[in-house]
Amino acid sequence: MVESFEKEWYALQTYSGYEGKVKHDLESRTQSISGMENYIFRVVIPSEKKMIEKDGKMKEEEQYIFPGYVLVEMIMTDEAWFVVRNTPNVTGFVGSHGAGTKPAPLLPEEVNSILKSMGQFVRVYELEVEVGDMVEIIDGAFSNMSGKVTEVNQEEEKLKVEIEMFGREMAVELDFPQVDTI
Repeated sequence: MVESFEKEWYALQTYSGYEGKVKHDLESRTQSISGMENYIFRVVIPSEKKMIEKDGKMKEEEQYIFPGYVLVEMIMTDEAWFVVRNTPNVTGFVGSHGAGTKPAPLLPEEVNSILKSMGQFVRVYELEVEVGDMVEIIDGAFSNMSGKVTEVNQEEEKLKVEIEMFGREMAVELDFPQVDTI
């Protein structure tokens, strides 16, 4: 596999019971190795809260969905791959066939489903627009219209676009997936 320069999600296999330690160690290594924060972004242990009975009382406890696995969002370069696979208690990447081959990334819909079930933010659309750029609306009530971007909110993946309708300028709020750059 050639080096990828896109952020993608990968699954790491760890010793069972060491998921938290792997997450901590990988985040520490990312901060301590110069420039690695530009290649390793998020480390997530897929988990969910469940009500369990302990000593006759109901308690909420966090349980791992996939014991022995940790997800990492990264850009797969040789250096980042080396740092991750040589983190203590990591036994390998899922989707790697050994002998120095880099792993295949997880499918975006798989990761989105896991993150949403955990209540975590999922960035689905990367839209490179700035205030003043022209965009075409490709979905919704204003489909096939174009307008000028007046505001961009990257966190909520929304933008405001000024369009002309009935001979008047009108501002509409749209989601990133509803527009395309011109």
